[in-house]
Amino acid sequence: MLENLSEQPADALLALIKLYAADTSSDKIDLGVGVYRDADGGTPVFAAIKAAEKRLVETQDSKSYLGPEGDMGFVNGLVPYIFGDMALAGRLDGVQTPGGTGAVRLACDLLMASGTKKIWMGTPSWPNHAQIFKAINMEVGTFEHIDIATQTLNFEGVMNAIAQASSGDALLLHGCCHNPTGADYSAEQWQQIADAIAAKGVFPLLDLAYHGLGHGFEEDSIGVRTIIKTVPEALLAYSCDKNFGMYRERVGALYVIAPNAGSLPKIMSNVYALARANWSMPPDHGGAAVRIILEDAGLTQMWLDEVGSMRARMRRVRDTLASHGKVGAVDFAAIAGQNGLFGMLPLTKEQIMMLRSEHSIYMAGSGRINIAGLTRHNIEKFAEAVRTVQK
Repeated sequence: MLENLSEQPADALLALIKLYAADTSSDKIDLGVGVYRDADGGTPVFAAIKAAEKRLVETQDSKSYLGPEGDMGFVNGLVPYIFGDMALAGRLDGVQTPGGTGAVRLACDLLMASGTKKIWMGTPSWPNHAQIFKAINMEVGTFEHIDIATQTLNFEGVMNAIAQASSGDALLLHGCCHNPTGADYSAEQWQQIADAIAAKGVFPLLDLAYHGLGHGFEEDSIGVRTIIKTVPEALLAYSCDKNFGMYRERVGALYVIAPNAGSLPKIMSNVYALARANWSMPPDHGGAAVRIILEDAGLTQMWLDEVGSMRARMRRVRDTLASHGKVGAVDFAAIAGQNGLFGMLPLTKEQIMMLRSEHSIYMAGSGRINIAGLTRHNIEKFAEAVRTVQK
């Protein structure tokens, strides 16, 4: 039976990791895989995480099951950072998930179970979004999120999509630090989106995967809080991969904002049943480490300082790259106004291959670059190489 399967293409970014590792050049540049890198090119474990893990090892007295909801201390500990002082008592609950990917998948399973069959998303988006929707046979409608050639956010695209959507359709929205473009909506645009989906009866699925890496935890929450204040119900998928550096630990959460307190138990019973069928219970170690940090004021401040340093470094890289201005068809100036780990350049596949083969610069074939892969030592080389391959 297994011979009836069709061979699937390899993941392009994972293949890029192998190509970069095999390159013997002394000045090679990795702008591909979406992990934070410090000025030395490393992706270190947070000091706050190291301290929390040490405490966990010393104090944890059991590895017994927790249940499909996972570590609720972890889930509840994130609430003030995401939702602030919003009045959601009785309407808000959540579960721990295996990373942000697990949260998005669980959210889509819940939407499908509730009768939602179609979801709208801006393009380009994180490639796994489309793969998740395809895996559960969810119909997808698309709209242009940004004009890559001009680096102009296409706000009309999302508004037109909402106008075309039917009541009961879902809309995927990146909470901040859009992957792969770095182009985010303004506070005013978020309010217009919220008003439009509330009027049309469209259900918001909010993906908050880079919280704190744009302008700060409060600032990066403006979009999701605006939506939640305006609509009766929503789902929010959260990832701790980037803002806690927990990539391989798979630490995430799904939050449910119910239309009223009376409906929340029924909704959560479905969440638990779907989670149980998918993974029984999420992996505990990473969530427990995050919980320990959020329960300790000293560790919390250590963590906030570390995220602040990451954010500041990426902002410096953006400003330095933007200072090169227009390089052929690539306007680096737009990079300064974008947020988070990523930007997307209007380069052809041939030019991207030339960057790889002739300059040892590795980036996704889509034109996405990981801003954190650039340092003061290699930005000049990168900008000049981009100029060269366009000639």
